[in-house]
Amino acid sequence: MITRRSLLGGLAAAPVLLHTGTAGAAGLAAGTEFAALRAKAFGLLTGVPFDPADPAFAAPLARLDASASALHAALDRAAGRTVLWADQPLTGIAGTAGSYQRLRTLALARATPGTSWYGRPDLATDVLAGLDLLYDRAYNETKRETGNWWFWEIGAPRALLDTCVLLHDLLSPEQRAAWLRAVDRFCPNPDRRANLPTLAETGANRADKALIVALRGVVGENAEKLALARDGLSDVRDAGRNSLFRLVGSGDGFYADGSFVQHGVVAYTGSYGVVLLQSLSSTLGLLGGSSWEVRDPAVAVVLDAVERTYAPWLHDGLMMDAVRGRAVSRQAGRDHHAGRDAVDAILQLAAGAPAAYAGRFRELAKGWVSRGRFVELAGIPAIARARAVLADPTVATAPRPSGHHVFAAMDRVVHRRPEWSFALSLSSTRIAMYECGNGENYRAWYQGDGATYLYTDLDHYSADYWPTVDSYRLAGTTVDTRRRDPAVSVSGTGAFRARNAWAGGTTVDGYGVASLDLMAAGSTLVARKSWVCLDDAVVCLGAGISSTDGRPVETVVDNRGGAGALTRGTGWAHLAGVGGYAFPAGEGGGLRTLREVRTDSWRAINDGADTGGSADPVSREYVTLWFDHGPDPADASYAYILLPGATPEQTSAYDRAEILANTASVQAVTAHGRSVGGGKLFAAVFWAAGEAGGVTADAPCTVLVRQAAGRIRVAVADPGRSTATVTVRLGRPAHRVVTADPAVSVDLGENAAITVTLSGSRGRTHTADLAIGGKGQA
Repeated sequence: MITRRSLLGGLAAAPVLLHTGTAGAAGLAAGTEFAALRAKAFGLLTGVPFDPADPAFAAPLARLDASASALHAALDRAAGRTVLWADQPLTGIAGTAGSYQRLRTLALARATPGTSWYGRPDLATDVLAGLDLLYDRAYNETKRETGNWWFWEIGAPRALLDTCVLLHDLLSPEQRAAWLRAVDRFCPNPDRRANLPTLAETGANRADKALIVALRGVVGENAEKLALARDGLSDVRDAGRNSLFRLVGSGDGFYADGSFVQHGVVAYTGSYGVVLLQSLSSTLGLLGGSSWEVRDPAVAVVLDAVERTYAPWLHDGLMMDAVRGRAVSRQAGRDHHAGRDAVDAILQLAAGAPAAYAGRFRELAKGWVSRGRFVELAGIPAIARARAVLADPTVATAPRPSGHHVFAAMDRVVHRRPEWSFALSLSSTRIAMYECGNGENYRAWYQGDGATYLYTDLDHYSADYWPTVDSYRLAGTTVDTRRRDPAVSVSGTGAFRARNAWAGGTTVDGYGVASLDLMAAGSTLVARKSWVCLDDAVVCLGAGISSTDGRPVETVVDNRGGAGALTRGTGWAHLAGVGGYAFPAGEGGGLRTLREVRTDSWRAINDGADTGGSADPVSREYVTLWFDHGPDPADASYAYILLPGATPEQTSAYDRAEILANTASVQAVTAHGRSVGGGKLFAAVFWAAGEAGGVTADAPCTVLVRQAAGRIRVAVADPGRSTATVTVRLGRPAHRVVTADPAVSVDLGENAAITVTLSGSRGRTHTADLAIGGKGQA
């Protein structure tokens, strides 16, 4: 299956030399340096040198050999042909780019020791003739862009240049010059969109183009192009405004809180963010140690992003779907594939990063590789890198993490515990509910409406989940049951934003509270939704659920594929292989359940020109649990507690979280014991000024108060970004300030309070650490 990003997948990883003493070997002739770069690029594509007899490489070699054999068998080699493959018409740019990618696969098989095609002159002849045909008929400097710009400016030139690297010594001067003219026409630099020169490239697209321009410089022995590639990463042309090594406050790029946004308003860490990391690591590695080595000290932004941006979303080596946007609809690019690419890019960065970074990257990668499916899916160069780390006794295996991360800049939350992970997709006027377009993600309607993702194994979201799940009933969502048309964009891709401003939450000591002021698209449905994340549970609350459209409204507790037996008790339910569901105060009486086998196809959710799935039916059994609020609910509510991995006995006995309030004005929970590692935790969403559990707030905010070992830790945020200041009175004594955020002032005493300046905080959490005993302020 050809996918848009698989067109880019060949160059996978040089050592990244970020800190060397000189730029290139002294006295090295220009021609020799270009030859060295070509050799490096060749090795990155093929993995050479490696031992093809080593059993570790048997599977990727077999996959490459089989792919090349099938492509060669279908290749049209007849005189007077007008296409290379019957299913890749050259009347559209997608077919042209797809043809380039297939020729690259053939060239890679010829260049890789251990395949049946290795060194075959007849295969080289076929590939070169195919490149000639594409240049003559479809892709040359006289053509005008039509259709999707991406294929013209990124997809096609990248595959073409990879093939030129693989067959470099066989190209005639005339062929090389002609094909490079085509590349120069559609990707002359990393800085601008060729078909719209006023548009500056950002994020993953800039990273992709920088790598293409670097390869063009290598193939054509052009120093100016190599300099353009290097400078494009830092955006020298526009004084760093679009630098990939810059933290941004809006639009595309990396944010200080770890968010990554592409297309202006889409949470895209796990798709475009991975592509950016791949291309960056490849370009840094390719140019490392040469006269064009990247020396921008701000490259530390990318190194820091490994733990700040990517690691929170990698669950045993898979990339969580909450940050993959429309890529979730790609049959050939599932969560394990995205995770493999991210982990390999991190290993590439480790090859040349400073020691402190490199050591940590390898430890993280060793954990992900050893627990996940990296080796099953990786190619030869990636397997070689992973094996080196796995075999190194000096590299520790990083354990599964614990923590809670609020990515306020992209309306995403992820809660990590050693045995499970929980992710939450929100949306607002700032961040899209979903993205669709180019034939992708047709049933995306509720992906940003508080959809929850519970990871207790490696299979749930990868085993044909997206084509078979009931897309009207995504876990965690409250939905109007109206019939929806396929999600489409009128031109290219489109991102669709919500009307609500409030989305986000607060974190302290690895715990968190998140919330969403749901204003459903195309409906009068509104709801106030909150989640409190603990050590062994997630408390889920909904209130103010109202609608006047005459249609039933539902809240989906869970929708699990491949689940085991469902057991019901008084106030609880248990799903074998998943865990338990507790329903406080009789909430479980209205629980509805359904077990059904659902059948559909990947083609039904993605028929894109290069990413479309198979029309073959796939089936999966699901267990769905939901509340039916009926038609036109008025101020309805729900409450349930997820207990990942719990037994039926543990579920029925769970009593470590108490719901203090669940209204449209305030939602509050208190927890104790093993649910919070000892001590007590108070969590609240104050949708308006109010009180719960003795804690008061004089303005809207989210609050966490953790009390343990003689300390009180207080955390406050403004997910609505409309509160200037808030005073939170704690309802308990505090007599000394240990630490406090600069935006926080503290009023000590028997009823301590903190006042937080929230203006300009953009949803960020502000904290204060107070001591219960000891008079006076430190």
